[in-house]
Amino acid sequence: MPRRVGHQPILQGRSRRRGQPIPSKIHMEQTRLEFLQEALKKNPDDSFARYALAMEFSNAGQAESAWEHFEYLLTRHPEYAATYYQAGMLLWKLGRREEAHQVLSQGIEVTRRQGKNHAQSELERALEELASET
Repeated sequence: MPRRVGHQPILQGRSRRRGQPIPSKIHMEQTRLEFLQEALKKNPDDSFARYALAMEFSNAGQAESAWEHFEYLLTRHPEYAATYYQAGMLLWKLGRREEAHQVLSQGIEVTRRQGKNHAQSELERALEELASET
């Protein structure tokens, strides 16, 4: 028996509109990966697609693949501020503390120049936490 939310029954595993199967989480993740990889084939220098792909790999536990894309961004798009926090956290997680410290510190400088105070404070907080773990 379908569950109800309000007056609409929720059919598990089926879209309410057309009764078609709802893609599984694994299928959607694979589709996202394929979409982002295709976007990079078309435009290898697309910083947003590369960042999103790095995050997909990171979230899937594929740290080395994630790092390749973060490293590309840090090298070729050093003003792409979002990279610094996520790349620093990945390095920290991998036990590469000195590199994490360097990336977070660089991110603080970039966000300071850009006037991105919230991002800067997040990077500063992460750097403090990293330093306090020693």
